[in-house]
Amino acid sequence: MKIEYRNLFTHFVFTVLHRERRIGEESRERVEKYITGICNNNDSLMYAIYANAEHVHFLVSRSPKLSEEELASIVAESSQRFINQQGLCGNAFSWQESASAFSVSKGDVDKVCKYILNQKEHHRKKTYQEEYDEFLKFYLKNIKD
Repeated sequence: MKIEYRNLFTHFVFTVLHRERRIGEESRERVEKYITGICNNNDSLMYAIYANAEHVHFLVSRSPKLSEEELASIVAESSQRFINQQGLCGNAFSWQESASAFSVSKGDVDKVCKYILNQKEHHRKKTYQEEYDEFLKFYLKNIKD
């Protein structure tokens, strides 16, 4: 059955292999624009994206034709190929084999967008590991409740 209306907001977090700080400020916007284009070309609307040196956050309204895993695979494979072809991160660039995907309610979209767009400031206070541990603690706690 065709899904005419959707509300499938997903917050993805991709991590650079070995958490190496490979995405430089000079390449950040190109990586963000490319990932945005991949999502748009797969009927998924980008709401916010920020590429940190060792990880990327993005929030999309996902196409109902694609699972989180399918969209993540498309974005990871295509963006990794683009980054390497363009030489944006020096030597061979790779994402980790797994990513994170968190569902977001419509009421929280604005809050998550602000969080993503404030990544530069956010990481002046917290490391990526601290941030990731908080995500897991929050989401796992809510799953168990």
